Amino acid sequence: MQLIYSNDRRGAYPDSWYAATTTPLQPFAPLKGSATADVCVVGAGYTGLSTALHLAQAGRDVVLIDAQRVGFGASGRNGGQLGTGQRVDQKGLETLVGRDDAKHLWGMGLDAVALCLDLIKEHSVDAHVKQGVAWSGSSQADVDDLHRYADHMDTHYAYSLERFDAQGFAQICPSPDYRGGILDMGSYHLHPLAFALGLARACVAAGVRIFEGTHAQSIEHGAPATVHTDAGRITASHVVLAGNGYLGDLDRKVASRVMPINNFIAATAPLGDEAVRVLARDVAVADSRFVVNYFRLSHDRRLLFGGGESYGYRFPKDIAAKVRGPMTQVFPHLEDIPIDYAWGGTLAITMKRLPFLYRAAPNVLSAGGYSGHGLGNAVQAGQLMAQAIEGQTDGFDAMAAIPSTPFPGGGAMRTPLLALAMSWYALRDRLGI
Repeated sequence: MQLIYSNDRRGAYPDSWYAATTTPLQPFAPLKGSATADVCVVGAGYTGLSTALHLAQAGRDVVLIDAQRVGFGASGRNGGQLGTGQRVDQKGLETLVGRDDAKHLWGMGLDAVALCLDLIKEHSVDAHVKQGVAWSGSSQADVDDLHRYADHMDTHYAYSLERFDAQGFAQICPSPDYRGGILDMGSYHLHPLAFALGLARACVAAGVRIFEGTHAQSIEHGAPATVHTDAGRITASHVVLAGNGYLGDLDRKVASRVMPINNFIAATAPLGDEAVRVLARDVAVADSRFVVNYFRLSHDRRLLFGGGESYGYRFPKDIAAKVRGPMTQVFPHLEDIPIDYAWGGTLAITMKRLPFLYRAAPNVLSAGGYSGHGLGNAVQAGQLMAQAIEGQTDGFDAMAAIPSTPFPGGGAMRTPLLALAMSWYALRDRLGI
């Protein structure tokens, strides 16, 4: 079974609030027959769109292919949070790579946020950008950890995070589930599909040739390399693998380290004046649970709430019911609120929850495994791969040097073993231990 086709109609965006509130591009024709290019990019999400755009602006002839549509996957379905840093916080990074390298990765994370904002401004993308992401704690121990982290960032990174006790945090998010938290005003939230489609328009304007409905089947390595698709082939001096959770087995080392998982989001009916009972400030929130709940208000005053994960191919039959459970744990008063849209998406995680950037061959680069922090990381990874193809490898090499661990059993056993572990963590969250 091909994951990219297992839950969605071919050539159609999911029935999400995002798809309902942005204008899609006219479909691009699929590739039929042969094509040649300087660079073939496989996957038209943030990573692939950013790679293609930066290379085309550098004068390269670029072909960008996607089995579905541009922005079809996680790039057009995610929670819309553009956070600072990396998926792992700075204290965790310091343990993993040392403080000097952790500070370098922190700086790269700030650059990733700035890059997205610059692209939105440069290409006049109406992505409804808003400022502020809060991290909430559901126990006093979690709040204490968040406050200690804020102290650490202030002391060692000269970066300010606002601290809140239960009473103060209720002035941001009046949920009875939260005991306090921190607020990062250097982070943002936005309409993710509108951003992806804006990048695609910029690609077209820069001369990128885009082929939708074009599924990469295999890569014939060499100089040049050849990407074989379901109805043709592309011969290119360089190949970029940007399929993330949908990459499949195009490269076995990537498959052993980057695992697709499913996550789900619901959009309530518009809340109107009642929106202040969910968020009194128009910021996004992510909580401290192992399976993270994340939410924000849309520009038409709906609650966009993400929660719940699964580790099989199929989405649940009733996505709204799956999300309603964690949503009403955070906001009990929304138990009977209508849910107008509910959708699933496939992202990709790594064992260490950090991106996996990899040189599969001298002329084949890959990036993925953003582990829920992909909005900024993916756009930056595309830029770094474009720079590497142009001979500037420092940024790519810095990210590729992050220690990477394959899932136990490689690609074959990664899903059942992680599902077992996630069942334990979900039980631990429910029991409060």
